[in-house]
Amino acid sequence: MGIAELLFGVVVIFLAAIVRGFSGFGFSLLAITALSFTLPLEQVIPSVFLLEIAASIHMLPGIWRDIHWKSLLPIMAGTAIGTPAGLYALTNLPAKQMSLAFSAFVIGATLLLWKGYSLKTMPSTSASTGVGAAAGLANGAFGLSGPIVILFYFASPAGHIVGRASIVAFFLVTDSIGVAFQAAFGLINTTVFVRMLTYLPALLVGVWIGMRFFKSVDVNQFRNLVLILLGLMAAANIIKTLVS
Repeated sequence: MGIAELLFGVVVIFLAAIVRGFSGFGFSLLAITALSFTLPLEQVIPSVFLLEIAASIHMLPGIWRDIHWKSLLPIMAGTAIGTPAGLYALTNLPAKQMSLAFSAFVIGATLLLWKGYSLKTMPSTSASTGVGAAAGLANGAFGLSGPIVILFYFASPAGHIVGRASIVAFFLVTDSIGVAFQAAFGLINTTVFVRMLTYLPALLVGVWIGMRFFKSVDVNQFRNLVLILLGLMAAANIIKTLVS
């Protein structure tokens, strides 16, 4: 690993970690997109997943009491159910059109939330399971389970603290499952692990700074910043799909 490559990676991880510590999501998209300019994806993705898990564990003590388990557990169950269906869609339906449709849905839902749409009560267990199934479908088809879950919590009356905590817990579980599969396919090796350890200090400092920002931000400012980030993620996916 050259000095220039190392410095670039540290800066990318540090900035993406600030976003993760603040919002609870966005780290993987930012880090993978940037690091893929200098490294092969088979090295980038496992390293970033390991760093995602480290970020979630780092945040866990401060958010544990705020996690909304009553909605999160059905969502996780639904995700497990929906992921195989998404994998089937990935192999049998036009991938580009599906990805564009999904991103358009995310942008549309984000605009609705921006305009003030919200749920009056927390959805039932069956509805939460359905949200998880939709997230699993998106996860299997595009590797993007996050936007559905993020939209769910920011449309709900759970509040920004509970929503952020539940999103972090969701990613901890899904990232851990992802790493288990990566290890089974031989993608977790010494090079990946060393790269993760190299970036770890930048991650921990960045997450800490992001968490400090979260504690001082106004609720409405936080909501707006998260919706902007979510919309940018969807727009980035559209651009990536069109140019690929």
